[in-house]
Amino acid sequence: MNNLSYRWARTTDWDARQFGIAMHAELVRIHPFVDGNGRATRLIGDLVYLAAQGTDSPPAVYDWSIDKRTYIDLLRAFDQNRDPIPLAEFVPILVIE
Repeated sequence: MNNLSYRWARTTDWDARQFGIAMHAELVRIHPFVDGNGRATRLIGDLVYLAAQGTDSPPAVYDWSIDKRTYIDLLRAFDQNRDPIPLAEFVPILVIE
């Protein structure tokens, strides 16, 4: 997580949506919890995304009602290349009103 935070603070190639997905995918990869990894990692991804968003637009979270097979395939691709962009593009967002 520190590596991703360091990168977020010092580069500009990811947006907030991609950063939140990267945190989520990295947590899924390390599988830190005995139980509830899916719920916890999705929540943390949403919280990181919310925290990283600017105030220019309404806040948004991820819409996790997605095709599980494609999601798992994209998580596996992230494990190989650490590129969150395909997964971020796949997972839609929900604007909080």
